[in-house]
Amino acid sequence: MDQLTQPTNLSEQEILDVLKQFITEVIGEEFVEDLEITPQSSFTKDLEMDSIEIVAFSEKVKAHFGRNIDFTGWLSNMDLDEIIQLNLGDITKYIRSCL
Repeated sequence: MDQLTQPTNLSEQEILDVLKQFITEVIGEEFVEDLEITPQSSFTKDLEMDSIEIVAFSEKVKAHFGRNIDFTGWLSNMDLDEIIQLNLGDITKYIRSCL
């Protein structure tokens, strides 16, 4: 799979827009229609994503933004409660810090 070359100066809003697109692709447009996806949206509570959907989402992020995005390494430093509380804003900030 070829990696796209991404600019390193993306704003958090630009990253968030890409992430919303990936969420739509993973959970389906019919489910996203009734959701308001914001930086505060949590993956498990608000978006109701299961573990397989989260893995598919993270693979899309890594393929799009590059190998510097290491969700596994990032998540390994968190306890279970922190992972459950993750929201889209947290992911956006993490991606921006890696670019």
